[in-house]
Amino acid sequence: MAAFTVIDHTEISTGGAAYWEETGISSSYDHLLIKASIRGEKTGAYVDSGSIRFNGLTSSVYSSTTLKSQTATPDSAREGARNSMDYIFWPAASTLADTFGSMTVWIPNYANTANFKQAIISTVSPNNSTTDNEWGTLITAGLFAQTAAISEVKIFSGHGTDLAEYSTITLYGVTGA
Repeated sequence: MAAFTVIDHTEISTGGAAYWEETGISSSYDHLLIKASIRGEKTGAYVDSGSIRFNGLTSSVYSSTTLKSQTATPDSAREGARNSMDYIFWPAASTLADTFGSMTVWIPNYANTANFKQAIISTVSPNNSTTDNEWGTLITAGLFAQTAAISEVKIFSGHGTDLAEYSTITLYGVTGA
């Protein structure tokens, strides 16, 4: 049976925050799991796009393939040699008030030092609208092309705006799964 240990639980306070970050993650778990209820403060937009980085690396060691929908016609995107894993959606300031998106990030075998690291990211940016690009949903398969164990995770807006007050992010260490 899997055991889930809360490594960090953060609720963004008044005024928002530029990012969420956890450092010094122990390598004593089998996998990492992030669950978030999140909203961005990007003005003039319904959907904000976020990014994830590991171990503080900003070099071109990230790539991803994404299935996404912000219209009635889903599409895909592929990005390589990036400085972060991109294509993560959450509601922005123009979305219906008090609406938060859901995000799950699964990082299997994060402490293995023999292989590159994978991440499976799913996000939903809901809104009370059927208008194209005023909502979004996606699933991303990401690759972190490094063999070092992941000891730091950072989530931030790709537009440099803050994560909104009351956004919550919980990092779990998973063993036995």
